[in-house]
Amino acid sequence: MTQDELKALVGRAALEHVVPGELVGVGTGSTVNHFIDALATMKGRIAGAVSSSVQSTERLRAHGITVFEAGEVPRLPVYVDGADEIDGRGCMIKGGGAALTREKIVADLAERFVCIADASKLVDVLGAFPLPVEVIAMAAPQLARRFAALGGTASLRAGVLTDNGHPLLDVRGLAITDPLAMESEINQWPGVVTVGIFARHRASLCLLGTAQGVRRLVF
Repeated sequence: MTQDELKALVGRAALEHVVPGELVGVGTGSTVNHFIDALATMKGRIAGAVSSSVQSTERLRAHGITVFEAGEVPRLPVYVDGADEIDGRGCMIKGGGAALTREKIVADLAERFVCIADASKLVDVLGAFPLPVEVIAMAAPQLARRFAALGGTASLRAGVLTDNGHPLLDVRGLAITDPLAMESEINQWPGVVTVGIFARHRASLCLLGTAQGVRRLVF
């Protein structure tokens, strides 16, 4: 199976975790696009969706699915999103699609985080994928120096601003052995909007697309 076919496989598999009659939290990215397309087949059985990006909102609405603002919703039973990397504890690196802050906001509303990913995203230690960090522009140089002190090399993602209007640093060369501690530390640095480590909001379930079918990882 191709990588795209694996993404479609887990996108469809995630439907069984959507609660009928309720809202569903929807993430961002190529794997999530497959989930949104699959979600359209049951749009009459859900109350609507809360989206983490302009891109996902547009795709949901194109399928006739009502999209609510996160501020209108007190809770969500489930949030479905992809990952750039996920480890054996359900901690993730996210933000390759530049939606990390909004993804954390929507994930924070949810009782469960269901990660959908192809098998290439499962790693022993996070960090091979460059760590995205949404930042305030004036702080970017000093934040790059902070990451250098940790052994990382930070560079601005060229030509990209988040839906919030902020630039992104991509940090290479980190081995994130304690995701929760690193997330907590980086989030305290002045000028950081959000770091793309999802440890506080880790997955409770990962549906992993493999050549043998969908593998379920419960955390």
